[in-house]
Amino acid sequence: MRAHVLDTVGTDLREGDVALDPPKAGEVGVRVAACGVCHTDLHVIKGEVAFPTPCVLGHEISGWVETLGDGVTGLDVGDRVVCSFIMPCGSCRQCDRGHEDLCETFFAKNRLKGQLYDGSTRLSAEDGTPIAMYSMAGLAEHAVVPATAVFRLPDAIPLDAAAVLGCSVFTSYGAVHNVGKVTAGDTVAVVAAGGIGLNIIQMAAAHGASRVIAIDIDDEKLALARRVGATDTVNSRTEDALEAVRGLTDGHGVDVAFEAFGSAPTVRTAVDVVDDGGRVVLVGIAPVGVEAQFDIARVVRRKIQILGSFGARASQDMPAVLDLVADGRIRLDELVTDRYAFADAGQAYRDLADRRIRGRAVVTLTPGG
Repeated sequence: MRAHVLDTVGTDLREGDVALDPPKAGEVGVRVAACGVCHTDLHVIKGEVAFPTPCVLGHEISGWVETLGDGVTGLDVGDRVVCSFIMPCGSCRQCDRGHEDLCETFFAKNRLKGQLYDGSTRLSAEDGTPIAMYSMAGLAEHAVVPATAVFRLPDAIPLDAAAVLGCSVFTSYGAVHNVGKVTAGDTVAVVAAGGIGLNIIQMAAAHGASRVIAIDIDDEKLALARRVGATDTVNSRTEDALEAVRGLTDGHGVDVAFEAFGSAPTVRTAVDVVDDGGRVVLVGIAPVGVEAQFDIARVVRRKIQILGSFGARASQDMPAVLDLVADGRIRLDELVTDRYAFADAGQAYRDLADRRIRGRAVVTLTPGG
């Protein structure tokens, strides 16, 4: 099959032929319709997040079930599906506790070694060299995915746009619902209105937040943030974000602040704009070694909680995400702002690096899904 391979860190993706082994027990073969373009993949390309090469990236996909490994139930060949980027093993210490977003097998096998859970990859080069898989390695015509991460897609949801459900929307649900615990009437700030930030804005609005303040340095992104649910916007390049947020919240700050970029300055902004007793939820993935600074005395004395959030729990949270989208409370048409043909996947990541993508982009293998 055709796939986009990252041969070494810092190089462009190379489209070429790779071999794909069939799914093993507990796995599903998926024909890929679309793959989301995520900043975490870009971190791998740039060497900011360690991952073995050669590899195939792409960790949020939609498509059709092609084949079923032994023991897989609840799915049929031909089903339209979406796949979560966290692919829980279902049996490790954390999965047993209900913490699939901390699945030890996923992190040890997939995120560190690019393997599935028998300790091998399903991809190889024509000469037999193993090719690492970032999640399900979705920048390819076909993928093999653990069945724990494969979900039937309601007919009302377009297949190509649905790809972003597997990471971007899934992650925002985990951040807003599980970690931020946003409820009706809460005030919220979202620092960085990119692909993840826009989803957090929309998710917070869907959870009943009374005020959702988007903070960014790009007026076009801020305009898009308003269309997906932000009640207010702050351009932190031209305004003092702390002063602006306090002005919008009777001088208090917000109940919950989300950081969605992964940099020291944006983390500091999120900590600054939260109210006493509030929660700061860090969602953006930073390059390895990036550290943030904040006023420790204020965090302690004002009982500010600083919380990390990575993805969500596939078995519990992906069905809830699908319901929100099917009910129209989360809109994909505003979130997916850019589409690329499969041959142009490399360009998609170059555009992402150059901040040319305002919302979320997808690489489309089957136009229209």
